[in-house]
Amino acid sequence: MCFAKSAMRNTLFLVVILSCLLRPAWPQSVKTALGSWEGESKCTVPNSPCHDEQVLYQIGQDKRGPWQLSVDGYKIIDGAPEFMGTLTCQYQPKSGVLSCTSSSKEKDDWEFHVFGDAMSGKLAIDDGKTLYRRITLRKVQK
Repeated sequence: MCFAKSAMRNTLFLVVILSCLLRPAWPQSVKTALGSWEGESKCTVPNSPCHDEQVLYQIGQDKRGPWQLSVDGYKIIDGAPEFMGTLTCQYQPKSGVLSCTSSSKEKDDWEFHVFGDAMSGKLAIDDGKTLYRRITLRKVQK
């Protein structure tokens, strides 16, 4: 009985150690993009269905890879966040750029640049031919 408890305890210890070692190593440069970002999303195409919005983006780690992030987008309506969708983004460490696509059938290209606690972005549509939105964000401190 004592041997079984010892073997079980050793197995549990090994599982805990291996799970810590096998976690993806998130580069520090990626970590600067993680968190909540608030700001404005301004339309650039006149007479389009687009509306200027106050937005909140929550950027989190995507377990599929160390350079992949997910961005949950919300527009702020009467002070409350309303979910718009999730973007899947690839972080490009050399340029410090997040390149994203949405899960919609439309071809869109989102690109964000992080500068400390500020982030600027854009949405291009029609295979990058039309600049549809400009986004300016500030990191929310909690």
